[in-house]
Amino acid sequence: MQFKRKLIASLLIGGGIISAPQVALANDSSELEQLRQLVQELDQKVKVLARKSEIASEDAAAAKKETPIVKASEKGFGLQSADGQNEIKLRGLIQEDYRAFDSGANEVRNRSDARAGSLNPITGFHDANDTWVARRLRPTIEGTVFGKYDFRFTEEFAGGSASVVDAYVDGRFNPAFNVRVGKYKPFVGLERLQSGGDIKFIERSYISNNILPNRDQGVAIYGGVLDNKLNYAFGLNNGVIDGGNATTGTSFSGDKEFTGRLFASPFKDSDNALAGLSFGIGATYTDSTGEKALNWTDAQAADGSRNGLPAYVTEGQQVFFRYSPAVIADGKRLRVTPQASYYVGSFGLIGEYARVEQGVSLASGGSPAGGGNSTTSGTPPAAVSQTALQTGTTNVLAGSKRNLTHDAWQIAATYLLTGEDASFKGVKPKHDFDLDKGGWGAWELTGRYAEFSLDSDTFKNASGVLASQTSADATATLLQSYADPTLSASRAKTWTVGVNWYLNSNAKIVLNYAQTTFDGGATSGPAYNTTTGASNSYNATTNKVADRPDERALLARFQVSF
Repeated sequence: MQFKRKLIASLLIGGGIISAPQVALANDSSELEQLRQLVQELDQKVKVLARKSEIASEDAAAAKKETPIVKASEKGFGLQSADGQNEIKLRGLIQEDYRAFDSGANEVRNRSDARAGSLNPITGFHDANDTWVARRLRPTIEGTVFGKYDFRFTEEFAGGSASVVDAYVDGRFNPAFNVRVGKYKPFVGLERLQSGGDIKFIERSYISNNILPNRDQGVAIYGGVLDNKLNYAFGLNNGVIDGGNATTGTSFSGDKEFTGRLFASPFKDSDNALAGLSFGIGATYTDSTGEKALNWTDAQAADGSRNGLPAYVTEGQQVFFRYSPAVIADGKRLRVTPQASYYVGSFGLIGEYARVEQGVSLASGGSPAGGGNSTTSGTPPAAVSQTALQTGTTNVLAGSKRNLTHDAWQIAATYLLTGEDASFKGVKPKHDFDLDKGGWGAWELTGRYAEFSLDSDTFKNASGVLASQTSADATATLLQSYADPTLSASRAKTWTVGVNWYLNSNAKIVLNYAQTTFDGGATSGPAYNTTTGASNSYNATTNKVADRPDERALLARFQVSF
């Protein structure tokens, strides 16, 4: 048996079918060496590929740090650096309005048929005009540099000309300490600080439009403390007339206006019904003196704002009060405005009051030669004639200085029928308007009552300074007052109701009905001579002060904002 095995092995080896053990061992060693080399080569290739992957990842990470991020959403369009430290955004606000008046008066002066529009021969007023108007056309560029310096630039193209609305820089150094420099909304009024795209009514109230500053140039520090439950702001600005919007040019007066505001939300972030309650107070102060030599008598094109005094408008944007041409700002201007808001669920409430105390005097209004007389000083003669007032033989009339106090207040409520949460800012519908998907957007009901009252001394004789008045010269009585009671109303009271339809976060349709009643501002006698086509003079005997015609207006708006 053993012999057979050796024979078979010898034959297999001889035939080359198997190798001798020594040959097998030699071949195994060679193959192992080859395999070892192959493994080493593969290992080296894997290491090279891994390193290339690492380098590619490092390059991608480095590129990502330098590649700007493109943004496009309902909040606007923009570019942001990869590290988030630098950003620029493009935003916009478009509001197209329609104003329809069932009744109402256009302006308060120049009651003659020489003016365009329909003149009522009984009241002497031109009817308020139904009109389409581009209320706001505002592209905005805003952004951030170096992570803490914000900027905003807003242009206004509504109103037939271009102007700068906002142009300021913010330094956000700490939540409790920030600095703003440029042209901006002074931190004073609550409703005024609400964005133009977020306001709940088509027009702001008398407080914002007629008393508190709109835009001004200057510097302000502001911030929030106590977990942002108390906000503060203090500013130093050029100063603007009531409801005024400063230009971006230099101020014609060196007097500066101080502004301040404290606003608290003590129950913020708490889980109770008072979480949405906020309240505060704002104020402004300056010593304001208007130009005494404005040529009012023969150059009506003079810049009306340079006398330091405003005109006041209704919700339909019709002037219902204007100071007499001879009146100038002359003394302190103090504004105070307590304010509060409350939001719970779908219900919102805002209340605000504002009072302005303004020093005024009677001035010459300039001479027909166009410069006024600034040489007269001290106390003028005891009797200053109406002619002296008209022709400018004196500048400021002694004894005519008064501190007039005007005030306004409003209370406004909103309720979202579709269940969204009410807030100071805009509304995001739960379901955008979409006929295919059945969404109807958000619907909001609004209501407001507001009043504006002028100091009764505004319409009184200025201490009898113009002693030359005769019975035949009845108009002198009006020239001695700071406003003509037959042209300017002493009080306006307005009810406004409306509905807001938010199609989505960017588009809404607004409908308001506003009814305003007035005290004074008209004459009971014929104010217009249908024969001569001219205004009749006021006669103290035959004409009495009457109430200006009610203003009833239907206001509509379509808005797109982003």
